Amino acid sequence: MRKRAEEFDAIAGRSFDLCVIGGGATGAACALDAQWRGIETVLVEARDFAGATSSAATKIIHGGVRYLEEAIRGADVQEYHVLVRALHERVRMMENAPHLARKLDFLVPSYHWIDVAYLDIGLKIYDWLSGPGRISPSKFLSREETLKRMPGLNAGGLKGSVAYADGQFDDARYNLALVDTFTQAGGHTLNYARVADFRRSPDGRLAGVVVEDSPTGAEFSVMARAIVNATGPLSDAIRQLATPGVGKRMRPSKGAHILLPLDVFPSDDALLIPKTEDGRVLFALPWCGRLLVGTTDEEVSPDAELVVTRQDIEYMLRHLNQYLAKPVTPEDVVSGFAGARPLVGAEGGGDTKKLARDDVIETDPSSGLISIMGGKWTTHRAMAEDTIDRVQQALGITRTESPTRYHVLHGGEGYTDDYWEKLRDEYGIAEETARHLAHKFGTAAKEVLALSRADPHLAEPVVAGYPAIRAEVIYSVRREMAATVEDTIARRLGLQFYSWRESIEAAPVVGSLMAAELGWSREFADGEVNRYLKKMHHILEAAGLARDSVLTAS
Repeated sequence: MRKRAEEFDAIAGRSFDLCVIGGGATGAACALDAQWRGIETVLVEARDFAGATSSAATKIIHGGVRYLEEAIRGADVQEYHVLVRALHERVRMMENAPHLARKLDFLVPSYHWIDVAYLDIGLKIYDWLSGPGRISPSKFLSREETLKRMPGLNAGGLKGSVAYADGQFDDARYNLALVDTFTQAGGHTLNYARVADFRRSPDGRLAGVVVEDSPTGAEFSVMARAIVNATGPLSDAIRQLATPGVGKRMRPSKGAHILLPLDVFPSDDALLIPKTEDGRVLFALPWCGRLLVGTTDEEVSPDAELVVTRQDIEYMLRHLNQYLAKPVTPEDVVSGFAGARPLVGAEGGGDTKKLARDDVIETDPSSGLISIMGGKWTTHRAMAEDTIDRVQQALGITRTESPTRYHVLHGGEGYTDDYWEKLRDEYGIAEETARHLAHKFGTAAKEVLALSRADPHLAEPVVAGYPAIRAEVIYSVRREMAATVEDTIARRLGLQFYSWRESIEAAPVVGSLMAAELGWSREFADGEVNRYLKKMHHILEAAGLARDSVLTAS
């Protein structure tokens, strides 16, 4: 990516073939697909890239075991379609960003032999449906092997487990890699650029967007022959801005997650809890040195505040503790996050947990707005491919094949699993830092380390206890359009998803580095840091945790 000021100058007042609204996973993938097909594209995002739904996932690349059960039991063709499509996309997603995604084994413990048989048969079907996209075959593990791989599991009455493979990824960094690759392909993008209105041709069809630049309040127009609405849970707001009175389609659902110290359940494998009290599945998986637990399902309004509450924490721990030899308490929680799933409502309503995670592409007949709604992270690439097929049709262009199926994203070129060793040896950095940089940036980590080589002060850690270095903050501003302290701590460094305590401690350091790079005044920098600390205090309050106890926790 380029610097934000440069992109502002390159976009304002210009005309493009396509404008994509929404810089999350789907919007970024649409922009990349279009640009690679030769469609001159601009991408605008009202907040930060991956600033909402796309950085609040469970971090797994999966077909969806629950969808298989629902497809079979309910003879649901839609659920079957979601499942098969996602199963085939898993491998593509991992191959396209090998530094950000990896294979992960999931174990489903069983305490009754009938459950073992049921799971074994079901997961064999899961394997079969994967076809050439199968990662590795599922298998039964004995009680002894299960406890060897998961020593913290409740052993009472355990018969064994069924193991199967899906994938795991860094959602925020994957989103940024999509945007970065898009700009390297010649596309233009801007975050904190809210679409306030549309420009229209004499016949009422959309001809461009009016954008409000949030940092300055300035408004400018961007003209485009086609416009894609990829705003996830907020899709209805854009649809109604384009065509007032159009019926709502979105049924957003809140998904909350918590993070615990990994030593409460040490394992390289993920735990799947097959059924909660409300009929969901729950995951507990190792992620970036933590145990990530989620998720909940609660229907919310599009403008609802999305924070982890005490009730969310108690719900997840109530189910998790049934599977642990040593129960954990809410005070063990070190971080958490919540987001809204962009579910498309089914006729007749019903619970959001029963809605299929399928996507819908809608072309408004009066305005011409193309909206891509619904879906999930695992199918973001396929959703974008279908959407740009529709864009080519709208532009009167002969349909061309999408080049995104087998194209590696920036940072993945030449990446190998031992790349961290090359960084360690060439730059003389600690193993923990080398692994962190390799997994966050891939081969682009050398661009970060070039900054620290030029200024040794930037080789220092952002905060004690976390491997991120200060050069990452500068890189985030120069190359990834980080504009706030939260942008950097949460989505670029990943620190906020690791520890609320260390995020609070890091805020003044990050604020100072960003101020020097962006030319903030002392007063503005202090205000930016205080805004972040105030938000963190609110997050802790909603979770029912005292700020002081978090700061003093080990």
